[in-house]
Order: sequence, then C-alpha cells, then structure tokens
Amino acid sequence: MTTFESLGVEEGLLRSISALGFTQPTPIQEKAIPVLLQGTKDFIGLAQTGTGKTAAFGLPLLQLINKEDRFPQALIICPTRELCLQIANDLGSFKKGSAIISVTAVYGGTSITMQIRDLKRGTQIVVATPGRLIDLIERKAINLEKINYVVLDEADEMLNMGFKDDIEFILKNTPNRQSIWLFSATMPAEIRQVSKKYMSQPFEITIGKTNAGAANIDHQYYATQHHNRYEVLKRIIDFNPGIYGIVFARTKADTQDIAERLTREGYDIDAIHGDLTQQQRDKVMGLFRDKSIQLLIATDVAARGIDVTGITHVINYELPDDVEVYTHRSGRTGRAGKSGISVSIVTPKEVYRLRQIERLVNTRVHKMDVPSGKDVCRKQFFHFIDKMLQADISHGEYETYIPLLKEKFGTIEKEEILQRVAALEFDRFLKYYENAADLNMRADDRRTERRVTDRPERSSSRDRDTKGRSFGGNGNYQRLFVNLGTKDGFYKASFLQFILDMSDLKKEVLGRIDMKEMTSWIEIEPTAGKKMIKAMDGKNYRGRKIRMNDANTGGGR
Repeated sequence: MTTFESLGVEEGLLRSISALGFTQPTPIQEKAIPVLLQGTKDFIGLAQTGTGKTAAFGLPLLQLINKEDRFPQALIICPTRELCLQIANDLGSFKKGSAIISVTAVYGGTSITMQIRDLKRGTQIVVATPGRLIDLIERKAINLEKINYVVLDEADEMLNMGFKDDIEFILKNTPNRQSIWLFSATMPAEIRQVSKKYMSQPFEITIGKTNAGAANIDHQYYATQHHNRYEVLKRIIDFNPGIYGIVFARTKADTQDIAERLTREGYDIDAIHGDLTQQQRDKVMGLFRDKSIQLLIATDVAARGIDVTGITHVINYELPDDVEVYTHRSGRTGRAGKSGISVSIVTPKEVYRLRQIERLVNTRVHKMDVPSGKDVCRKQFFHFIDKMLQADISHGEYETYIPLLKEKFGTIEKEEILQRVAALEFDRFLKYYENAADLNMRADDRRTERRVTDRPERSSSRDRDTKGRSFGGNGNYQRLFVNLGTKDGFYKASFLQFILDMSDLKKEVLGRIDMKEMTSWIEIEPTAGKKMIKAMDGKNYRGRKIRMNDANTGGGR
C-alpha cells in the first residue's frame, strides 16, 4: 500500500495530515507528489474536483519553500474568493504546528489595505484570485520576482471566466519561477495554448478520463414538458426529504424566481447570483455550509469555487448550453469517496444535449419516472418515522412526563396516536398531493420528442449571413452587434450567461449567437432587443466600453 511517507512527504507534514485523518494518498496525490517534490518540473494534472488536488500541490509547496525567507516564494492562482480561502485554510491545516510558514490569501470583495499590511509582515505562500493579484502588482504592493513555484488551480474555470489575459500577465511577472503546476478538470484548447507558451516539457498525468464524471455519482434525468419544470423540481425535492444540494439555473433572474417561489412554499433555501454583495454572499454560504438551509439555488458563474462537503444532490433545473459545464456542476457532489446524485430536468428540446453529455462523461444518464403524489407522501412519511425512531431520548427528563401523557391520552389506542402524529406532520403534503397530476412524458409527448431530436436542422437563404454561413433563427429575429468576442475571454456559453445576466432576459428570447475574435452578432426577439441594448450599450467590461446596436442600422457589420 502506498503511503504519504513513501511518496517523500517530510515528518512534520506527516504528523499534521495524520491528525487530519489522511491515511492513504488519492490517485492524483500518489502521481503528483513525487514529481512536484523535485521542484524543477512543469506539471499538468487533469482530475475532477473533489479528488484531493489541494493536498497534491499543497504538501510539496510546504516542503519546498525556504522557511527562513519571509518573502513570497510560491503563488497559487484560483478563480474565486471561496476557493482562495479554502486553499489557504487547507494549507494552514497541513502546516499545523509550524508557525514559521506563513500563507496569505488575497482576493476581491474585501479591504485591499488589510491584505497589503499582511503581505508587508512577510509571507512565503500567496493564494490569490487574478483580479486582486493584478491590482497588487500594479500598486507595487507585491514582488513576484522571487517566486519559484506558480500553481494554476481550476485552470479551466479561470479561462471560462475570462481570465486568460490576466493569467498571462501574472506569468510574465514571475520571471524567475522554477516550475508551473497546472491543475484542471478539463483540457480545452486555451489551456493547451497557455501550457505550450509558458511551460517546458510538462509532466502530464490524467486521473480517470478527461471530462469523465466521477464513478460514485449516479446521473439521472426526469423527462417532462417545459411548463412542468418547476413542479418536477418540487417533486424531486419532496421525494428526497434528506436532500442537501445545489439547484443550477441559467440566469440570476431564474435563481431569484425559483428561490422566491420555493421560499413562499416553506422550503429552507436561498440563492446566490451576481447581484449579491460579497457580504450577502458570505452570509448565504455560511448558512449553507452549516446546513441551516437545505438547498442553494445558483448560476454557474456564482457557484464557481464553491467546495462544500456532504452535498447529496446536484439538480440541473435546465441543462447547460456548454456540455462541459455539466461536469463542473455534477462534480459538486460525490466527493471524498462519498456517493452523490446528479439530476437533470429535461424537456423534449433538450434530449439531444443529454446525449452529448452522456458521451462527454462516458456514462449512462438513467431515466427516472417523476414520482407520483402518493410516492412522495409515502417517502416523506417513512422518513419521518425513521427520524422518530432514531430520536435520542436518553437525555432530558422525558420519564417524568410519561404519567401525564398516559393520563392525557386515556383510552386512545396506539394506532390512533400514530395517525394523529402523521396528520400533524403531513397534512400539507397530503392536501397538496391529493390530486397531483402525472408529470411524466406521455406517448404523444414522446412523439414530439422524436420529431424534435430526429429532424435535421434546415436553414434557408434568408437565414444566412453575408458570407453565406447558416445563422439560424426563425426569420423574425432582430440582429444585434456587440464589440465583444472570443479575445475578451468568452466561450459561447459564458458569453450567453454574461448577456443574460446583464439584461435580465431569458434565453428563450435569443436565437443564434455568432462569435468572432473581436465582435459578435446576436439574434433576439424584437420586443427584447431594446432592453438588451439599453442594459449593455455604454457599460464597461474589463476596461473596455461596450458598444451594442442594431446590426442592420447601427453600423455593426
């Protein structure tokens, strides 16, 4: 059996991780640690989230740095504040008992003055989000010239969020580094380009198949019509009374709508999206981590970097437009050897995308029947009975109440007492589901599904752009021009998310999106075009003024 000691981890670190319960290295740790301890090799590690990547690079870093020198020697770059804090906390746990080593986290949404003060005190390892680090570099508040090791964690997430230029800027400011260690769940072309430009013959390992879903995640889907989507979500939640999970929606408007409706109906939930302040976000995440709320409703952008243990379910209220995003969503559950469930609510028009996901994660997505009202009530009832039987009655003075209870209940039979307890607990469920509709796809729905998924797309001459390329649409769309493109760090899916978040519009109003390097064209229903232009035109994106107008009248060709 491979041990951390046999991998070369030093005695002090071994004591710390043993106290944390680390007994045997995970596959990524087993492969990465011996290579990284050499300190001179560039490294690429491809593995899903939740596989132990922080220890895979954290333990070698803590061992390699010179503990006597009080200046930054190692830099860890990650996409979000949550992940930044998590990595810093993990490194603090790994180095427990060694006050000589200092780890400093720098990230946006909090006082930069305090972070500059922490850096001036002296530190060896800096964990940073790209934006805040660049701010510190430009203020000359941090010197990266003596950085030996650069770690890019969740590299694909950073590129999805448009940080490619930022990462290149940071790498240019670490001229004397000995090695770059890149960790990612997927390997898109942009990451390969960065590795070729800045890394020298990197040692590359892949744990599992690239993009593959974790083996301990059960992938499921429920087929229904679009107008039943919310009711199916409720059925899934009610059918899993012990659920602790994340519901993914496309836009912040969707998250707010779902959260408001569920809250009104008594569910313990909250939402995170781009409009929350950092203080509001921290409060929601604190409630979610200590399980004061059962479900978190989130957009993909807002959920990036969230790492919460014990999540039982990930629910895709809608499938993501970019199928690779599915692996990131589902990877929030089934961590640290535990099992998890990834659930998708799928309408007929989305079935083709489900097949793409199956090919991507290389596993079957199991079709489930939407539970009936009786199924839900039965599941809730037995969950309550199990909780009642497991209740701890060893403490307290319950015995003193038994004579009073016997007197109160008098001659009432035990069966009637149980019925009354059930009535108190389940009256709402029984009334709600008394005449519950069947939300499963019917035979005529399946015929529609086959027509939608089997019919090849056709495009007429009037649906083509000036160069003859198919541009889709129904012929009634307005066409907008915007001076944003792939050079701004957008993928098609992240660009879609960006314009929907900016405008508070729903995806249904959009047609095709045609992206170029510096510009893009968007098909949109005419009734929504003015709203999108008003929301975006004149705003700033990463220092660049956004220009959006009607492509046919505003000079956008």
